[in-house]
Amino acid sequence: MKLKSTKLGRILALVLAFVLGSGNAMAADEYGIFERILEASGSFNDTTAALEKALAESNLTLHAKRDMTYTNKAQQARVYIITSPGYMEAAKDEAPETISAQILRIGVYEYGEGKKVHVNMGNPTAHAMVFYAGSKNYDKLLAAAKAVGQDIKNVAAKIPGTQVSVQLEPVRSEKALNKFNGDGPAKMMAKFRNWSASQNLAFDDKPENFEATVARVENALRASQDKGVEDSSGWRLLSKIPVGSNAVYFGITNDYTENKCIQINSDFRSEGKSKDAPHPGVDHAPAMPMEVLVINDGKKVKTVHYGQMWRMQLYFWDSGYMAFAKNTLIPSIIFSSIDSTLTATASAAPTTAPAQ
Repeated sequence: MKLKSTKLGRILALVLAFVLGSGNAMAADEYGIFERILEASGSFNDTTAALEKALAESNLTLHAKRDMTYTNKAQQARVYIITSPGYMEAAKDEAPETISAQILRIGVYEYGEGKKVHVNMGNPTAHAMVFYAGSKNYDKLLAAAKAVGQDIKNVAAKIPGTQVSVQLEPVRSEKALNKFNGDGPAKMMAKFRNWSASQNLAFDDKPENFEATVARVENALRASQDKGVEDSSGWRLLSKIPVGSNAVYFGITNDYTENKCIQINSDFRSEGKSKDAPHPGVDHAPAMPMEVLVINDGKKVKTVHYGQMWRMQLYFWDSGYMAFAKNTLIPSIIFSSIDSTLTATASAAPTTAPAQ
């Protein structure tokens, strides 16, 4: 009996080892849409100053920065919008519709008991798995995304603190990211659309009117005004980034959207929530800003922006079912606000630089 039980124990141990090993392997093959890369030892101001100095010395290009706005602001959070010339070169032959993968973002935020300062990034690898899934150059682009992720980590290494690599929720497999069209039963809320189908057309024009369309969009965004956390109707332009010769990315934000995203993501989370830091959702700062793309595919010039339910699931699914159920109208409110801004007549010429 003892022999049989010992034998059974060994078999169970082997099975357990296999399962745990498989679990670890599966975990290694899962990617957060965000990745925490540094636990800083200094203050928020010291950390952001060190990051900006390191970025200036790097091969990355800083386009804009933005301090998140939300009600009852107990924690500081800032997002940096950057690009990589090397990554852009690797993707120069890709369809202009894919340029969202090229916009890189770093977040610095106060988090958890004692409001310790952390640095994370929008994970370039996870984003490449979404936007380049259909490319014949997928493997090359994935390698380039991993390389630029390391470039960002090298920048963070110059900031006082401890380097880490933590995949932050939402976390998904490569296969799930490749065909991402929502999560679980909530796919129907995203209308079962992938990133391409979620690029909603605001208006289009002839290919020869690419520059005029870019100017029209820029004028409309500059003419818009952010009206605060209670009003979704106005926007501020953070960045205008040409990506190749046939696409321009506009990064936009407003207080209303930032407030909703941080508050909704914080409501039902427990990890990282404390009395002095009640908003763990600040770690989603690199989900900002919203995107408006002007793309010339050779047949038409299209001005597009993303379906917000698709986008909210991509970046904020870890908020939980309850948070989505409680705020079902928010994605459509944000979407409608962007669409109205883009389709409004705007004749005013650009007069000011993008807000920082």
